[in-house]
Amino acid sequence: MASFGWKRKIGEKVSKAAVQQFEAESEKVAEDAELEGVDWLHAIKRKREVLLEDCADKSKRLKDEGARLAEQGRHWEAVKKWDEAIQLSPEEAPLYEMKSQVLTILQEVFPAVQAAEMAVKLRPSWWEAWQTLGRAQLSLGEVELAVRSFQVAVHLHPIERPLWEEDLSWALRLQEQKRVAQQKAALEDETRQVVEEAPELQQDYEDFESDEVIAACTAIAERQKRFEDLKKTAVVVDARGVAMETVVGDDDRPASSSENALVKARAVVYIGGPPLPYITASVQTHLMQPPWTFSAKRSPDSPPAGWSR
Repeated sequence: MASFGWKRKIGEKVSKAAVQQFEAESEKVAEDAELEGVDWLHAIKRKREVLLEDCADKSKRLKDEGARLAEQGRHWEAVKKWDEAIQLSPEEAPLYEMKSQVLTILQEVFPAVQAAEMAVKLRPSWWEAWQTLGRAQLSLGEVELAVRSFQVAVHLHPIERPLWEEDLSWALRLQEQKRVAQQKAALEDETRQVVEEAPELQQDYEDFESDEVIAACTAIAERQKRFEDLKKTAVVVDARGVAMETVVGDDDRPASSSENALVKARAVVYIGGPPLPYITASVQTHLMQPPWTFSAKRSPDSPPAGWSR
């Protein structure tokens, strides 16, 4: 049979002297901490600030190294440096803007547009970021988007003459020429359909030597000739924006070179100027080096030319 008894408290085994000694030591530690005045929260915050300063300095160093590499023509090495800098300071718009410039030169058009869009997102009021975005979009063939980007850049910084004369005016000419090329392609398709489905071929002729048959054959031949002439007609645009119509044959087709680069669509030929990879559906593209050069002297914090703080 189980016996019944009172349970003793554990605390009764601890002597009063030990308790008093423990309390005294605790009070002493608290007093020492107050005397030292240690603010651990402030210390952690200070350490974080030091780390951020180190990241900013390293990012600036990588940015400058990338700019020097780009000016030397070592473009891929420059992109690598800027990618490292972006990992340290992802909010720096100039890193994305310079990266977009170099990627445009390398004909990496999709990453160039993405980098420029990031620069514009971080600094919406930086006109040079909009200019770089417009050039990247123009290299991609997005003429309408490029026109809009150049218009925003002009609105933000209207005293910059190259924006008007080199970027916006050229994009507007390309926009008009693209419209003409699309109309020409539509006319060509319509003419082809008329030739293939000639109304003269739908009639029944009793006498194949009659005047009606001869007239029908003559009309079909004339339409076929106009269709062939239309296919050979091309709009040639030089670097100054002067457009002219010419007949391009297989034998006298101009060959592309480093000095006279050619981007040819089915109905439009562009010679010189910023690259435009496509105008209509069927495209034969000869990639060329963009005429724009890399510029590291672009900063959203620097005042525009002619201004003073």
